[in-house]
Amino acid sequence: MDISSDSKKGSISGKQPGEGRPIQPVTSSCSKAAEAAQEQQRSRNMATIADDDDRLLVRIGYTPVLQRHFSRWSTVSYAISILGVLGSVPATFGSPMSSGGPATAVWAWFIGSIMAYCIASSVAELVSAYPTAGGMYYVTKHVVPKDHVAPWAWIIGWCNFLGQAAGVASLAYTISQMILATAVIHTFDKGEAAFTPTALQTVLLAIFVLCLFGTVCSFPTVWLHEIILWFAPINIIASICICIALLILTPEKQSAKWVFTEFMDGSGWGSKGFSFLLGFLSVAWTMTDYDGTTHMSEETHDAAIRGPVAIRAAILVSGVVGWMLTVTFCFCMSDYDAIMASPTGLPVAQIFFNAGGRTGGTVMWFFVILVQCFTACAAMLANARMAWAFSRDAAFPFSDFWSKVNPITHTPVNAVWLVVAFCSCLDLIGIGSTLTIVAIFNITAPALDISYIAVIIAHRWYEGRVQFYPGPFTMGRWSKPVNAIAVTWVIFISVVLFFPTVKPVTATNMNYAICVAAFIGLFSMGWWYAGARKTYTGPRTTDTIDMLPPEDPEAILSDCYDIP
Repeated sequence: MDISSDSKKGSISGKQPGEGRPIQPVTSSCSKAAEAAQEQQRSRNMATIADDDDRLLVRIGYTPVLQRHFSRWSTVSYAISILGVLGSVPATFGSPMSSGGPATAVWAWFIGSIMAYCIASSVAELVSAYPTAGGMYYVTKHVVPKDHVAPWAWIIGWCNFLGQAAGVASLAYTISQMILATAVIHTFDKGEAAFTPTALQTVLLAIFVLCLFGTVCSFPTVWLHEIILWFAPINIIASICICIALLILTPEKQSAKWVFTEFMDGSGWGSKGFSFLLGFLSVAWTMTDYDGTTHMSEETHDAAIRGPVAIRAAILVSGVVGWMLTVTFCFCMSDYDAIMASPTGLPVAQIFFNAGGRTGGTVMWFFVILVQCFTACAAMLANARMAWAFSRDAAFPFSDFWSKVNPITHTPVNAVWLVVAFCSCLDLIGIGSTLTIVAIFNITAPALDISYIAVIIAHRWYEGRVQFYPGPFTMGRWSKPVNAIAVTWVIFISVVLFFPTVKPVTATNMNYAICVAAFIGLFSMGWWYAGARKTYTGPRTTDTIDMLPPEDPEAILSDCYDIP
């Protein structure tokens, strides 16, 4: 892997915040054309280019409007927190355990983490070249021929936005379930629970949680930077402490042979191998949203370097911590059948309370809920920035309103509350149909991963026709093989995740995610042909070169703005 800073890649140097090179003043050697270009830029209200980040943003066609406060550590912390393994693994642990047993949970996580690293590295390489709030959606503009940009960007943008929205809604819903599961445990007496939450209670609490996160995500970027700095340390330290506590406090642990070699056919498909594949749901749902960090690029110092580094570091850390948690939970499954049939509906919650009692279990479970809240905040932040970038390109109804930046916080507050309202509507479906809401949640990983590989495929398909200029992070000769692995894996696992998880298939246990995917595809394409294709042109950027007089514009940029 290579991270460099040569001048052909935008003079990005990896400086500390505030150390970017100032604009070189116009000297007598600059032509009148250069002065005219400067005046033309001022007349268009272009922001002062204070450092390499904003210089790069102007070069790719955007006027900087957000404030950059995210540093190296807050960016890494954000990348780790958006995966949030301590919250997500307990929430999804029951799926691989019920379908394929402990060995399925352990090895599916191990293999899935390696594949996630390939996808994340492929994403990091592309967004390093174009670090904007649109993430992979914006990259489409630079890997697809100009006359094909609009339909490609439309499909990829909607897949990304809806996948993220489904993820945010599902996180709020699972947080609600976790809180109510605590209440169930505390009212459990003599084999029965005095309190059983209803669908309405779960949904209303989830909407309250969404509003709470929307308030946090509306804060100024400098506040978010200070808050997010603590997300990753709490996540990692709490994970290690919980693993140690569980292994000490659980009286009768399972054997290593059972944990690492016991495969089951809990799906009923008649194949332990297929049941193993269904076990990838946990790692697929947890280890996604790789480009979440890139959606914060316009608020990050040295985003072209720090974004890709943070993405790959987060996969490594989360992969190790997630595997550690999965193995620990399997060792603590002292009574498999009783734990899987827990009245809380969450096997890990039962493991905690078995080990620590009501007091100790509640303390451990509190940190799980806290980290899941961190993950939901980070995911909503990414979704809001994506919504802002998408509305900036007039992809939404009333885009002018959603694309406004609040003059007080200097953040896209309107886009944040668009996400809150949309995700609340998704969660409201849970009142009437648990099957439908689960199907919507299950679309998160396939929708996001497909939006990533679509850009990767387009990049490779059109690379002979479209000139792509790599950013400071590149995989070099490993790029094509890693891209191939990422694309193959996403196609394969997406098909698996659309399969019903239990056989025989009935209306009750059917995996309706495929129906939701079909609806999203038909809706987006129907909207496209109904009128969007006449108004939507893809990412709306201002070509800096086109703004300059015709006399050798590239030389003018190089001489006057120190841009090669």
